[in-house]
Amino acid sequence: MKATKYRDYQPGEDQLALFPDISGNTVNGLGQKLRKRPTPLYWFDPDTIPHGKLQKYFYENAGKLAHLRKETSIDQHKRGPTTLADLAAEKQEDTPENWSRRIKEFALANESDLIGITRIKDEWIYEGHEVDDKWIIVVGIAMDQRELAKGPPREEDVSSADEVSKQYNRAARASKAVANWIRSKGWPADARTGPMAGDLIMIPAAIESGMGQLGKHGSVINDVYGASFRLASVTTSLPLVADSPRDIGVDDFCSHCQVCTNTCPPDAIFPEKQLVRGEMKWYVNFDKCIPYFNDTLACGICIAECPWSLPGVAPRLTQKMLRRREKKSRL
Repeated sequence: MKATKYRDYQPGEDQLALFPDISGNTVNGLGQKLRKRPTPLYWFDPDTIPHGKLQKYFYENAGKLAHLRKETSIDQHKRGPTTLADLAAEKQEDTPENWSRRIKEFALANESDLIGITRIKDEWIYEGHEVDDKWIIVVGIAMDQRELAKGPPREEDVSSADEVSKQYNRAARASKAVANWIRSKGWPADARTGPMAGDLIMIPAAIESGMGQLGKHGSVINDVYGASFRLASVTTSLPLVADSPRDIGVDDFCSHCQVCTNTCPPDAIFPEKQLVRGEMKWYVNFDKCIPYFNDTLACGICIAECPWSLPGVAPRLTQKMLRRREKKSRL
């Protein structure tokens, strides 16, 4: 039996009855050899996806604790303007290098903690959706890991859920601010704010833009904030310069670390990489994860317990892993 400080978990019959005939892992492309676009699975209109009944269960369960919450990710007045600004009549010109620098300076001065730029790949766009823009600007928003670690949310303490919503709301404001700044220069831009999935997946874009690497728990690990941050993004046709992906030693670390696998109550985290839509990658078992996620109002244990997420650890851990690799290469 795995060692865990959290209770072992078994989903109730009420949730099990809501699962469709098709596995969420199949929808996600687990075991598929060919590269393909992702298929909408969760955080879409629940009436349009096979697992929509499970998503509605989450809404209902969240509603039971709503009276205890100080903040939710549907607090529209905390998420910035409901519509983006009109395009300026005159399109300003500058070099891609200058545009990239100016956007980063603006973003970091307006609630963003991390910022990365990369070209959009077709394989990031969900089936049935289209994105005409060429570029994606990924925004990272740091979380207070100490608040997240108080979770999972429950009647006695919903502060971890409040922290998640607080930062999703900040991510919405930050991404809208960047989009409106670009639009004020006469260039089209659209904000994708989260937590709803939108029309493309942001984690691969965040990795490609140099924000970090994928951890065993399925979240991006950054060399400053660990996995304790949230994503939003802006897509645009403004000519930009792509950042480069960075190796900070996450794969080496996650290959041996068992913290998230041992602390996951539903045992949803694979200990080894899996083949997903033609790529070997860390992967979380959707069918095991989502019932606990639903019952605990978004859980967050794996992110909070990740050694990289502990305050001040990620920079030192990055240096340690890269030094260790360099030492091995000289042997």
